[in-house]
Amino acid sequence: MNIILQLLLLTVGFVMLVKGSDWFVDGAAGIAAKFRIPQIIIGLTIVAMGTSAPEAAVSITAAMGGSADITVGNIVGSNILNVLVILGLASAIIPIAVGKSTQKIDAPFMIAISAIFLALGWDGTITRLDGIVLLGLFAAYIGYMIFEALRSDEEGDEIKDMKVWQMLLATVGGLALVVLGADVAVDAATKLATIFGMSERFIGLTVVALGTSLPELFTSVTAARKGNADIAIGNIVGSNIFNILFVVGLSSMIINVPFAPNFRIDMSVAVAASLFMWVASLKQKKLVRWHGIVMLAGYVAYFLYLL
Repeated sequence: MNIILQLLLLTVGFVMLVKGSDWFVDGAAGIAAKFRIPQIIIGLTIVAMGTSAPEAAVSITAAMGGSADITVGNIVGSNILNVLVILGLASAIIPIAVGKSTQKIDAPFMIAISAIFLALGWDGTITRLDGIVLLGLFAAYIGYMIFEALRSDEEGDEIKDMKVWQMLLATVGGLALVVLGADVAVDAATKLATIFGMSERFIGLTVVALGTSLPELFTSVTAARKGNADIAIGNIVGSNIFNILFVVGLSSMIINVPFAPNFRIDMSVAVAASLFMWVASLKQKKLVRWHGIVMLAGYVAYFLYLL
């Protein structure tokens, strides 16, 4: 009976995520167009931070509760899923253009901070000093984003059917539904995993990581389907940056976060996945179907390794 209830809650969470992400993308794209903010800026900041709210909530709560394997596993697992599964799935559905700023600045920065995170955790602990370094890099990156937004003269497409208050309502309401849906889905998935006797590290890297990445999944696929490619890829790159710099940084300010030796391999996979995404997009300036298939196959291989 408990299994049936959790499956039902998991389905409800998925439905909330689908509808919420649809509203969220429409609202965010509308705001970008109305105020002449480049979509990539919206994707890298508002959408990325909004869809990373579940990771932040789960990881910080886990850190406070002493479940370090879920704290780190959730972030590492989410970042791997974001690139290999979400971008893989989105680019397998429709080619995703990768802008010049993403190729030159954002993607290399994501790769660099992933490597920094691996280096900081190599000694087995993410300390408060490490957290200060991560939060300092986060502040610098946000400052750069604000600077780019202010100097940009890029204009978006006109959104004729929505007024400003409707865009704001769609963005906030959609985000709330996405976060709530993720919470319901994660809770149900975690209980199902526990019922079937899965380990905390496995749950963190797969079940919880997938659950907290559901907002990115639905938001990016919805954005790609609607032709908002900059939001699709900006959401993933921005979320991965936010996950490491803000979520891990803040968690380690609360308590020293143990970084188990097994996470060295997992984080190396995250770095390799990000590197592949960046290199694959350099020549054609976009991620195409075969890139997506390779990324999805890469995740299948990683999942089999976990098993």
